[in-house]
Amino acid sequence: MTKIIGLTGGIGSGKTTVAKQFMDAGIPVYIADEEAKKLLDSSDIQSQIKSVFGTEVFEDEKVLRSKLAQLVFNQPQKLKQLNAIIHPAVKEHFLTWLKSKQNEPYVIREAAILFESGTYQDCDLIISVVAPIEDRISRVMKRDHVDRAAVLSRINNQWTDEQRIEKSNFVIENISPENTYKQVSEILKKLTIV
Repeated sequence: MTKIIGLTGGIGSGKTTVAKQFMDAGIPVYIADEEAKKLLDSSDIQSQIKSVFGTEVFEDEKVLRSKLAQLVFNQPQKLKQLNAIIHPAVKEHFLTWLKSKQNEPYVIREAAILFESGTYQDCDLIISVVAPIEDRISRVMKRDHVDRAAVLSRINNQWTDEQRIEKSNFVIENISPENTYKQVSEILKKLTIV
C-alpha cells in the first residue's frame, strides 16, 4: 500500500522548494495549496463561498483570493468558515489523486496547514521544513508583495516550528539550497528502508 508522507512548514519556510526536489527524484507530490486554488474555480465551492462571504470577494465570477485572504486572516471565525468549505474538497480531491498513484511506494502530500487541518493523521510519516523567521518574512514579502505586518499575521495563524517539529519524523532546515538538497537526499535514502 502506498505510504503518505506529509510535507509541511510555516509560510515562507521553503516547502515548495523541498517538494520540487522530491518531484525531481521521481516521487509524486500533491501540493494542497495549488489544488485548493484550482478548486476555487469550481461552481460548488464558489456558491458556498458566496453564501458565507458574499459577492464582495468576487470579480467577473472569479474569487478574488487576495480579498478573501484579507478578510479571513484577521478573523479566526471567518478563517474557520473558509477552511470548512475548502478542506473537505481538497481532501476528496487528494483521495482521487492517491488512487491514481496506488502502485507507488510512497507519495508526498505538501500542505502548509497539515497539522492545523488534522490532515497529518492520514500520513504515515511527516517532514517539517523550517527556516529562520527573518528569511521567511522577507521571502513572503517579496513573493506576495505584502508588508511585514501581513506576513506576521499569517505566521501567527499557523502552528509554530516547535509544535510541528514535535510531531514530525524528519526536519529539514532550509537555510541554503545545497544544505537543503543534502537533507532531502538523506531522507530519500531513509525512505527506501522504512
